[in-house]
Amino acid sequence: MFQIFTDFASWLVYGIFGLSAETKAGDALHFFVEDTSKIFALLLVMIYAVSFLRAALDVERVRDFLAGKHRFFGYSLGAMFGSVTPFCSCSSIPVFLGFTSAGIPLGITMSFLITSPLINEVAVLLLLGLLGWKFTVLYVVIGILVGIAGGIFLDAIGAERWLQSFAANALKRGQEQQDSTNAQPVANKQSLSARARHEFAKDETKAIFGRVWKWVFIGVGLGAALHGFVPDGWIEAHLGDKQWWSVPAAVLLGIPLYSNATGVIPVMESLIVNGLPIGTTLAFCMSTVAASFPEFVLLKQVMQWKLLAVLFAVLLAAFTLVGWFFNVIPFI
Repeated sequence: MFQIFTDFASWLVYGIFGLSAETKAGDALHFFVEDTSKIFALLLVMIYAVSFLRAALDVERVRDFLAGKHRFFGYSLGAMFGSVTPFCSCSSIPVFLGFTSAGIPLGITMSFLITSPLINEVAVLLLLGLLGWKFTVLYVVIGILVGIAGGIFLDAIGAERWLQSFAANALKRGQEQQDSTNAQPVANKQSLSARARHEFAKDETKAIFGRVWKWVFIGVGLGAALHGFVPDGWIEAHLGDKQWWSVPAAVLLGIPLYSNATGVIPVMESLIVNGLPIGTTLAFCMSTVAASFPEFVLLKQVMQWKLLAVLFAVLLAAFTLVGWFFNVIPFI
């Protein structure tokens, strides 16, 4: 699906610019061009599509189902939807904005946002071949549970009050639209024309894209600058052998890095082959994928510092517990 962005980056960096794929500069620039072009495309397509559907469909009925007595099902649905979407953490943000604008409760949206970078079908297939079905099933189940637990906790503390003003206002408008629509008789509901839906989606896309595009450059640029510059063998040599501190140390070490779930699987294989415990390896890779500094730079555009700090703490605690768990279970 995303091969066109890889081909474009290869053509530009290796063909037009003449850089070598074997050099750090060439690898970093290729990473930057591929991820930036992919995220921009996803931003435009996903924001427009969600906005068009929101104007065309009875989103209020879906939102009622997710926000009412079926809230736990909503968390589960958000986490499972995140597990089947082939997005990295940064490219999941457009969907986050779309969910927020539609008035979906923040906890359900966060369940999606947490799970999406951790699990995708390619990562599952690679894990099956590398570590077997037991590890793969546990990884998927725990990834979904982390998303559900994170969503429940963030809703319980009222985390929506720490959204940036434009995101909070979008959430409020979506919820008010639900109340207003529900107060009217069904017969009074009017369907918008395709042109009206297009105009609404176009305006939403311009507004949201205009706020976040520069942060895509900054976030992916930081990731590209750090990509591939950690010396070979350094991680294996400094994280101990199943010592308790090695897992939180691995989680902290993964924060400055940036990758997606598919790209980090070969790193997992390399670390495990070189003797790093599986739990420590998993904690490091989950941190790299879902709690990286570049991701939080992008999230700063939709979240205040308090919410970022809470989300950051939740993820670090969850990944540390997961790492300890996988280091002690006997059949892995």
